[in-house]
Amino acid sequence: MSIKTFFELPKDKHIGETEHFFLIRDGFAVSPGHTLIISKVLRVDYFELSLDEKADLDNAILLAKSLVEKEFTPDGYNIGMNCGEAAGQTVFHFHCHLIPRYAGDMENPRGGVRHVIPSNGAY
Repeated sequence: MSIKTFFELPKDKHIGETEHFFLIRDGFAVSPGHTLIISKVLRVDYFELSLDEKADLDNAILLAKSLVEKEFTPDGYNIGMNCGEAAGQTVFHFHCHLIPRYAGDMENPRGGVRHVIPSNGAY
């Protein structure tokens, strides 16, 4: 399914909210508990968030983490945002990924998000 904004999703998919964000489980999860934090006002990406929204983003990330930990027992997390088509953004409505990580979920996790460009991730 291709969507233009996350407002197209039914509200019964929401698992939590803060003042400026709502949370859903990712429809194409890369790990158990993968959660999206989505702006309640349409913003294209992180750089369009207001200062109040940016301040509330930390609250939303911590809420997402607590909801994940009620259901799963991850060993770590990746937090990520794709800003712009060249960065892989496909839905141009701000969303932050909270991706739970589990020991052994990949052979060598060293470098984490540095591997978005695989040939440049090793160090």
